[in-house]
Amino acid sequence: MKKDIVAGLGEIGSPILKLISKYEPAIGYDLDKKLMNENKFKKFQEIQTRFLHIAIPVNKKFDFNVIKLYEKFAPECIVIHSTISPGTTEKLQKNLSIPIIFSATRGVHKRMFRDLQRYTKFFALSKTAPKKEWAATQYSKTMKKCGIKTKRMSKPETLELAKILCDTSYLGWLINYAQLTNTIAIQHNVDYDEMWQFSDEIHKILGNRPKMFPGFIGGHCVIPNLDLMQNKTLSLIKTINQNYSKKVKNSKSIHKKYMK
Repeated sequence: MKKDIVAGLGEIGSPILKLISKYEPAIGYDLDKKLMNENKFKKFQEIQTRFLHIAIPVNKKFDFNVIKLYEKFAPECIVIHSTISPGTTEKLQKNLSIPIIFSATRGVHKRMFRDLQRYTKFFALSKTAPKKEWAATQYSKTMKKCGIKTKRMSKPETLELAKILCDTSYLGWLINYAQLTNTIAIQHNVDYDEMWQFSDEIHKILGNRPKMFPGFIGGHCVIPNLDLMQNKTLSLIKTINQNYSKKVKNSKSIHKKYMK
């Protein structure tokens, strides 16, 4: 028997652990011991680690922290679920002798356990990764047991970019446009929702006029992920968002109107 370890028991790691634990021997690890089941951790301590699932926060010491976790648990394979900057998987792979999988996470944090099973789990490995076909097969089988579909991408950089450019930053731009149109509507004493009724049928027929609620972008996905790209144009999302909060007094409570 071998075990899986989920490192980082926050909004991503906890539901991943909960799901995997239903079908595989798995334990959680976190710097905050209150989040861990320490008795179970000690019980499984001497058992070989198969997958080390990384769901820790991304900061300047992320690579260093991943390597330290590798040294601590000696897994056969590492799976990174955290959102990372382009090139991170490849850089880590050059420093480690085991295969590293990047598997971007999609979903809303408050319902992540459900969303993990709703969305396909994309994953990718470096072309230079050792035992990459074994790692891909074992990971796909584990996810299938958990009721999760998987799809392999050609290389990690594609998926690293996709998570930011086609998910969180894309959402950021859409909300920015809602902020802009709401600001203009206010200037002309026009009701935002009535104005946007004009696009309802267009969106229904063509699917390319989505109406977003014009709230402030908070949380810790859309805005923090911009820093992973270091792109001046993408960083405008943050600037527009900050300016909007100064111009529209109720910007941080508007969402309540649309979340009923």
